[in-house]
Amino acid sequence: RTIAVGNASLMSAQGVDTGPLADDTERLAAQGRTPVYVAVDGVLAGVIAVADPVRATSAEAIARLQAMGLDVVMLTGDHQRTADAIARIAGVNHVVANVRPEGKVAEIWRLQSGGRVVAMVGDGINDAPALAQADVGMAIGSGTDVAVDAADIVLMRGDLRGAAQAIDLSRRTMLTMKQNLFWAFIYNVVGIPVAAGVLFPAFGLTLSPVLASAAMAFSSVSVVGNSLRLRRARLA
Repeated sequence: RTIAVGNASLMSAQGVDTGPLADDTERLAAQGRTPVYVAVDGVLAGVIAVADPVRATSAEAIARLQAMGLDVVMLTGDHQRTADAIARIAGVNHVVANVRPEGKVAEIWRLQSGGRVVAMVGDGINDAPALAQADVGMAIGSGTDVAVDAADIVLMRGDLRGAAQAIDLSRRTMLTMKQNLFWAFIYNVVGIPVAAGVLFPAFGLTLSPVLASAAMAFSSVSVVGNSLRLRRARLA
């Protein structure tokens, strides 16, 4: 016996007519299940429904990302109806279905070409090329080694909320860096001219070496202290 198990594309390549089970396939896909056809000796024998349940925290994670002003897109190789059903459960508005690994890379490239900065979250072998193409690749720590190696960030828990927390932390870190640079420049812009004697001709004011060194020490302490505030940050 020759047995073929796979999607509609495989059945078409094997010359198998999937029409008799079209209604069942659509019904299963609408329930968020992936239809897998089975053919025996070139004749359609049945369809198997495979479901990967959506984590209870996924909808919350998607909502957090959207609240942060991010556009969330789901890239999947699943049937369009299946992908749409999963997207409704998770709260995703944009879905790109029926894509192979190279299709995921092409979609990320399209977004980047439009001026978007793209972060990709994935855990499988099929996600590795897309993780490498994205501006920031985030791999689920419980995923495949290939995905972890291709990513820039590894989320230690298998929870999509970690992606929102990573982005929130990165934004807080960038804000802290900008604050530190601002105050460092202010210290130097004010302190160096005074130390050089720019106020002496008009006001007779000078900056003694003792005060100058104290000001520079305070500048360093303030930068370090401001950075340490990140330890107490409560992430989204």
